[in-house]
Amino acid sequence: MIKISDLRQREIVNLADGKKLGNIKDLEINLEEGRIEAIIIPGPGKLFGIFGKESDYVIPWEDIKKIGVDVILVELNSNVSRRK
Repeated sequence: MIKISDLRQREIVNLADGKKLGNIKDLEINLEEGRIEAIIIPGPGKLFGIFGKESDYVIPWEDIKKIGVDVILVELNSNVSRRK
């Protein structure tokens, strides 16, 4: 069993390029089926965060490959969904 607060503390890493994406900002939960549909990661800041942020990454649960003690490994391709 794992708590959402534990998930939020783990760094998200993309297996495709080894890039750190950040930490979980939010979750999309399907209440009818009682399962997590996607995790939401804040987008990278523009010019050191001075002029706001890009849209968030929405990572479907199916793209999560491994949840470890310190990191969550995901496999993203170039067509990952973005949300403002």
